[in-house]
Amino acid sequence: MIVRIMGEGQVKLDNAHFAELNKLDDELLAEMESGDEEGFRRTLGALLEAVRRLGTPLPDDTLEPSELILPSPGATLEEVREMLTEDGLIPG
Repeated sequence: MIVRIMGEGQVKLDNAHFAELNKLDDELLAEMESGDEEGFRRTLGALLEAVRRLGTPLPDDTLEPSELILPSPGATLEEVREMLTEDGLIPG
């Protein structure tokens, strides 16, 4: 799957990693619902770091259709809330 982190670029991510990412996504959703800004910041950073660590960066001159778009590290709680689906940021 091709994943874009807004403001950073794209990575190719194997579907096998989505169980780990979904745990972080569930945690992020719970923190957003409770208004835990500090927890939200920490978990958003951990989620984006996991995508960077587990994914393979695509060259900057390559533009593939992104199947998943994640917010930038500096996104606000409200900006992320607007990106949510019923599954959170990550489907599944």
